[in-house]
Amino acid sequence: MKIAIHHKKSGFSTQWIEYCQKNEIGYKIVDCYSNDIIMQVEDCDALMWHFHQANPKDVLFAKQLIYSLETAGKKVFPDFHTAWHFDDKVGQKYLLEAIGAPLVPSYVFYDKQDALEWISTTPFPKVFKLRRGAGSSNVKLVTSKLEAKVLVRKAFSKGFSQYDKVANLRDRWYKFQKGKTGLWELIKGMLRFGKTTDFAKIAGNEKGYIYFQDFIPNNDHDTRVVVIGDRAFTLRRGVRENDFRASGSGHKSMDKNLFNDETVDLAFKIATKLKTQCVAFDFVFDQGVPKIIEISYGFTSHEFPGFWDRDLNWHDGPVNVPKYMVGTLLQ
Repeated sequence: MKIAIHHKKSGFSTQWIEYCQKNEIGYKIVDCYSNDIIMQVEDCDALMWHFHQANPKDVLFAKQLIYSLETAGKKVFPDFHTAWHFDDKVGQKYLLEAIGAPLVPSYVFYDKQDALEWISTTPFPKVFKLRRGAGSSNVKLVTSKLEAKVLVRKAFSKGFSQYDKVANLRDRWYKFQKGKTGLWELIKGMLRFGKTTDFAKIAGNEKGYIYFQDFIPNNDHDTRVVVIGDRAFTLRRGVRENDFRASGSGHKSMDKNLFNDETVDLAFKIATKLKTQCVAFDFVFDQGVPKIIEISYGFTSHEFPGFWDRDLNWHDGPVNVPKYMVGTLLQ
């Protein structure tokens, strides 16, 4: 087996390379942005590429390249079942509903009048989201029908930019206050008020639809369960102060005693139905019942203090999750 790896400083690829070197697995560094990438991987059995949802180049062609190689018979990570719904909350709604997964009730409308009629009869608050965007970007708590109607009118006119400069500055200020980022990052957020990001320019405005989820109250955290093969890794993320969002809060815990068997077992069962190589579920609890907010194949936490097997036994010991991805691909 020889694996082609697209390498970049951030993401999973550094750990993939280390795993290959330690286990004497043949690998080759390739450049997926090159015109001759198909030729570069001809002598390889697999391609691994941790593409990013906010990289404008990745958004243009990453899935198309990977699925093309998968169709040609090569092993790929992430494969079709793992990645087609990545950073697509509307796609995830249909997928999770189709397999009967416990998704937080979600609503999408492609007609302005239909959306306005629904607003007139549904209770609030609701959570507004764009189809794309990670790390709590483009996620807002809508507390009234009037606020929801304003969003609907915008969705079916000029639409929403992928880059929310006000939310970005607030996020940088939050992290600066918590000592998680420096003054220069805060200043850059101020300077960005005069321009947008390359990703937002290429992606264009999101419009022609509106998407809401029910707001599930009384959650001071969410629970992330990452399933890769026969292992599950768990993480609790506390919500931000005076906010309802957990992503980006910086409040994390991996103490195994914080997680119940029911949620871990549910994650294993849904991952099997989805046929994914790797999936991270974000759960909240509705009167004690776990409900999925969204799913992803990518995540920022790489090191875990142990893992759960499919029999719900806990195994102590540090685990580097990206390195386990290589072993799963080889299997």
